[in-house]
Amino acid sequence: MIVVAYKYAPNPEDAEVKADGSVDWTRAKAAVSESDPVAIELGSRLAKAQGVELVGISVGGKVAGSAMATKNAMSRGFDRGVIVADEATAEMTSTQIGSMLAGLVHKVGDVSLVLTADSSVDDSAGMMPGLIAGYLGWPAVLEVTDIEATDGGYILTQRVRGGSRKLKVSGPVVVATTSDATSPAVPSMKDILAAGKKPVEVLSADDVEAAPAELKITGTERPPTRERKGKMYASADELVAALREDGVL
Repeated sequence: MIVVAYKYAPNPEDAEVKADGSVDWTRAKAAVSESDPVAIELGSRLAKAQGVELVGISVGGKVAGSAMATKNAMSRGFDRGVIVADEATAEMTSTQIGSMLAGLVHKVGDVSLVLTADSSVDDSAGMMPGLIAGYLGWPAVLEVTDIEATDGGYILTQRVRGGSRKLKVSGPVVVATTSDATSPAVPSMKDILAAGKKPVEVLSADDVEAAPAELKITGTERPPTRERKGKMYASADELVAALREDGVL
């Protein structure tokens, strides 16, 4: 089986940063994180080519297990879903969420490949692929632009500084795809209607053990306002030199 870990997350464009630096998400609309459809599309193609099941896993608040959320996710090509939908997850750290996603992989069964996006739309920390792989004891490969199935594993095309390289992997692996690895298909009306009939197992936080890695936020504040220099540059070379001088490049 192939698994894709996705996140049903609020869009930060709808969030509001308060005066004390905290973020108010109450008006932010939730949806499948914007880079996840790329990973799902690649997973769907591989699953069809290999004749195996494509399973979606996710950890989030109660909204992640709602009919709207599960239909949204299942319409993108999953055969079934296994989800933790519990408000208790809102207080969990990325480490705990990663451990729970690894637990869901074990619940799914005999999995050869776990796919994720490069980062989620809300936190955008890029930690989850490595965390999932660490708790599974599998290798993690990031910045993957293409995946080809072989008899004993996969050939991964990975973006590296100055170009790309191909990696041959045998055995199970966690792969984080780039946001431009492919163009995901837009679900048709037929896909949306069929999604409501696909099996989705919705679990509580008590059903999957989380790692004992708690953190407590002691305070928040807005970043300091930086005064604009208001400089004009006659050429791109001058701009690049100025950016390097300021440590931006």
